[in-house]
Amino acid sequence: MNSLLQLHRLVSRAMRTALPASAVTTAVAAICGRRDDGEPIAPVNAISHIVWGDTAAEQDDASIQYTAVGTVLNTMAVTSWSLVYEVFFGKLARKGNVATAVLGGVAVAGLAYVTDYHVVPKRLTPGFEKRLSPTSMLLVYSALAVSLPLVSLLEGHATSKGRRNQ
Repeated sequence: MNSLLQLHRLVSRAMRTALPASAVTTAVAAICGRRDDGEPIAPVNAISHIVWGDTAAEQDDASIQYTAVGTVLNTMAVTSWSLVYEVFFGKLARKGNVATAVLGGVAVAGLAYVTDYHVVPKRLTPGFEKRLSPTSMLLVYSALAVSLPLVSLLEGHATSKGRRNQ
C-alpha cells in the first residue's frame, strides 16, 4: 500500500508540475508562431499531425480538430516530461536546491528535444519544426526548461516559510 501511495503522490506532483509547464510551452509556441509567420495557432495545430497527418501543420485557424487535439497532445507530452523531472529532481527542488532544480529543468528539456527529434518516429515529433524557426524551437524548449522547476521550487519555498513561521 505504501508504494501505491508513493506512486499517487508522484503522479500528483507531476500533474501539478505539468500544468504551468504546458501552459508556458503552448504560449511560447503561439508567440513564436506569430513572430515567425504571423500565425500564433499554427504551431499548436502542427502538434496534431500525430493524429491528423501533415495537413495539421497547414492549418492556421483555431479549431477543435487541430488546436484542441494539439493542446491535449502537448499537455500529455509535457506531463510525461514532468514525471521524469519529478522522479529525478523534484525532491531536491522542494528542499530549496535551486541550482539542481534549474539544471534538472535544462536536462529534462534537453532530453525531451533529443527524444522528440532524434529518437521517436517522425510521425510522433511535436511538429513544431513544421511551423517554427530553429530559434523559436529553442525558445519553446527553453520555456520547458524554465517552467519545469517552478512548482517544486514554490512548494519547497512555501513549506520552508511555513516551518519558519511556526
